[in-house]
Amino acid sequence: MKLRQLIKIVLINIYHNKTRSLLTTLGVIVGTSTIFLVVAIGNGGEAQVNEQYSRLNVGTVIVMPASRGRVVDPLTENDVHLFLESDNIANAFPVLQGSGDISYDNYTQGSRFMAIYPEFQESNHLTIEQGRELYEEDESSSNRCAVLGAELANTLTDGYASEIVGQSININSRKFEVVGIYSRVGDGGSGMSNDDSAFIPYSTGRKYLLGSRANPIIMARATGLETVQSAIQDITAVLNETHRMGGAEQFRIMDAGSRLVAAQESARTMSMLLLSVAAIVLVVSGIGIMNVMFVTVKERTKEIGTLKAIGAKKSEILYQFLVEAILISLAGGILGVIIGYATVPVLEFFELPALPSISGVLIGLIFSVITGVFFGFYPAMKAADLNPIDALSYE
Repeated sequence: MKLRQLIKIVLINIYHNKTRSLLTTLGVIVGTSTIFLVVAIGNGGEAQVNEQYSRLNVGTVIVMPASRGRVVDPLTENDVHLFLESDNIANAFPVLQGSGDISYDNYTQGSRFMAIYPEFQESNHLTIEQGRELYEEDESSSNRCAVLGAELANTLTDGYASEIVGQSININSRKFEVVGIYSRVGDGGSGMSNDDSAFIPYSTGRKYLLGSRANPIIMARATGLETVQSAIQDITAVLNETHRMGGAEQFRIMDAGSRLVAAQESARTMSMLLLSVAAIVLVVSGIGIMNVMFVTVKERTKEIGTLKAIGAKKSEILYQFLVEAILISLAGGILGVIIGYATVPVLEFFELPALPSISGVLIGLIFSVITGVFFGFYPAMKAADLNPIDALSYE
């Protein structure tokens, strides 16, 4: 029997039992669309993580007090100089943080402000959207100027951020001139958003807002991603050596790269979990296919006997039922992919990131075909092994 004839016979059988065939494919449709959507959600989640951290320098190491900002022996600017003696650290600088009321045009917003050196801007990929950034001259002259995060500028101006550049704001009742607005950056790597903060020169912060006894955190940048762990070891050694009243244990040392890797691993783990659930759905649907094929073999026992009596080979009977199972599962797989594509806009409406991909289509179709082959083979073998005399006398 030629392949064309075989497929024609199979299609005729499927057409004559179209309701039963459609019901059989439902499990495959659900399983395939679930696999397609799981892969799309996994890709979307991973893309979202990469976008969120795209502006993060993965070589950044942050040293801060371990418990609510209180330490027996706080960090000093001398620690920065000692960190820079390490061959694994390219740059390091202190940062002061504070919070309070930031006012503009009779509107007050409680927010965070940071006193930084100009190098902080490059290390944290802060780029200017309007106005200018903080210069060395601002630091050396203790200029009372500020650059705002994008979200804070929008909040203070009720959405008209550009109007605030060149104007004055008050930070804890001290007047500062807004010289620029940073572009939106998202997560800054320390668990706090730079978009909601105001930034002023380090010397200005110490002089006018936080005082000379304020405790800084220190941001260091490793010479490369491969030297991050060595840089952390060097920092720990310096802290143990210079902070004898508590050592490095009183500080929390975080590297931004680990946070990125952890976030990506979490996204992949969730994808694998959902993919496992989808695979179980396909296995259940495969059992349904096997049951339906058994029923089909029973109903067509006389037909099988007749085919064998006129000379049909065992392999031809096997192929006929196996191809029928594969076509049913493949049709279910194609419909599942189409339904999966149609569902993506619904997920996006509910702000669930989903990114359709060719790999999602291929994985869904391959799983559906494997399901058809695996669960269709045994019923096909039972049909092929029927004795022609027994089959013809079957009632």
